[in-house]
Amino acid sequence: MTQTVESLFDTGLERYKAGESVESLIPVFKEVCDRAPKTSAAWVCLTWLYLLDNKPNLAYKAGQKAVKLNPQDPQARINLALAMLETGQKGLREHIDIARQLIFVNEEWSDEIKNSIEDGLSRKPDWQSLKKVKNWLFEE
Repeated sequence: MTQTVESLFDTGLERYKAGESVESLIPVFKEVCDRAPKTSAAWVCLTWLYLLDNKPNLAYKAGQKAVKLNPQDPQARINLALAMLETGQKGLREHIDIARQLIFVNEEWSDEIKNSIEDGLSRKPDWQSLKKVKNWLFEE
């Protein structure tokens, strides 16, 4: 029996939260993106996993899709900005500014982003791009 896209996504998130390796989760989220290409949350997750796995070019492509599908998602914007930073792209400031505005007006989003950044730094402690983005979002 094939899992529904929703259950595959939820299972993937649970496995991620349980600390499963990024390498084993990328195929799960790629499948969700293949089966439900308009699901921005899946693209956001795939972008994040690619970033954690040091695949910034793949993260950039997935991040562009996530932002195109849901421009009001601050995590999508932040992930794309991270990918842009790591691939030397121009124009990432716009994504940081929009993400700052979004999390400024929604405290729940702000908390989610802070948790996401802490999670990223716990999994990849020397992640300089994420440290920069954290400063741009919360300390400027």
